[in-house]
Amino acid sequence: MGDVQPSAIDRAVERVTELNAELEASSDAATSGEALARSREVLHAWVDSVTAVIATPGVGRVVLIHANGSESRIASPDLPMLLSVPVSWPGSA
Repeated sequence: MGDVQPSAIDRAVERVTELNAELEASSDAATSGEALARSREVLHAWVDSVTAVIATPGVGRVVLIHANGSESRIASPDLPMLLSVPVSWPGSA
């Protein structure tokens, strides 16, 4: 059999895991099965605790304010743009 090419997800997980190892920080990757299902469940509950969102597309950051007043910061090239309301001009359709 030929070599199996790693998927984009596998490459991303490997890259992040290796970067963490260089920082001597442990990491835990969940990519399938019960581990991924649990992580998604925890993330959904975490997102549901959000009471305010500050999107700053110019710097690629989103700040979440949670019900307990804590802040979570997300660096992302895509998320701030997805959260931003498109500009509309008066009288434009």
